[in-house]
Amino acid sequence: MKTDIFDLTRKVALVTGATGLLGKQHCMALAESGASVVVADLNLGDCHHLAEELPGKNHLSLALDVTLPHSLRTGRNAILKKYSRLDVLVNNAAVNDKFESPALAAEQSRFENYPLEMWLRSLEVNVTGVFLASQIIGAGMAERGSGSIINVASTYGMVGPDQSLYLKPDGEQAFFKSPAYPATKGAVLNFTRYLAAYWGNCGVRVNALSPGGVENSQESWFVENYSRRTSLGRMAQPNDYKGAVVFLASDASAYMTGANLVVDGGWTAV
Repeated sequence: MKTDIFDLTRKVALVTGATGLLGKQHCMALAESGASVVVADLNLGDCHHLAEELPGKNHLSLALDVTLPHSLRTGRNAILKKYSRLDVLVNNAAVNDKFESPALAAEQSRFENYPLEMWLRSLEVNVTGVFLASQIIGAGMAERGSGSIINVASTYGMVGPDQSLYLKPDGEQAFFKSPAYPATKGAVLNFTRYLAAYWGNCGVRVNALSPGGVENSQESWFVENYSRRTSLGRMAQPNDYKGAVVFLASDASAYMTGANLVVDGGWTAV
């Protein structure tokens, strides 16, 4: 019988930040490939709703805050109680700055004015959250001798933001891409390399996925600006990353660790 190396049947996969735009797609991709999915995010009701939409019946909903060690330990214990193991950890939870007042966004997002509290919050979720989830939940994979950790990074973890993308047609700067997101996603990439080297002899693979920008009801001028910068001439659709997540979670990537899988429509190629 031919074995499907992309098959995730009998695998248990945890997705943090599961109810966000891409988190939902990650959960769906894993479930469609046969995995039992642990749908984890801050709002338990949203997690329940998403879990009910996934194909298959053996899923678990968790209220999880990746910045709180006790929340992660409680989540780990719930996973082990139901499944006795975890095979895949997708560190997807992250924050991306949003400014409440569009009129003030350009001034508030300017580097010279960027608030310290926003910088610290991004570090807490985007970096410390990945560290804690890997340490508290991922460590069981190393003890068991197998597993795949997928850290969701970004193209802005590799290159500096193109601030001209945020110029309106009249030349006004709508806002600046703030320093925290690129800095934290760059940290995620090197943390990925660290953990791949550290746990390689334990049978745990650790890779990063760097997605490009996703179309999500942005202003038409921004979509046009962004699309013009990509080789494929468009922004990503939310489901454009499903194949990459399954690849990294499955045996199809069995000899891949410490790598950064870039899926950006050619954004970083030009």
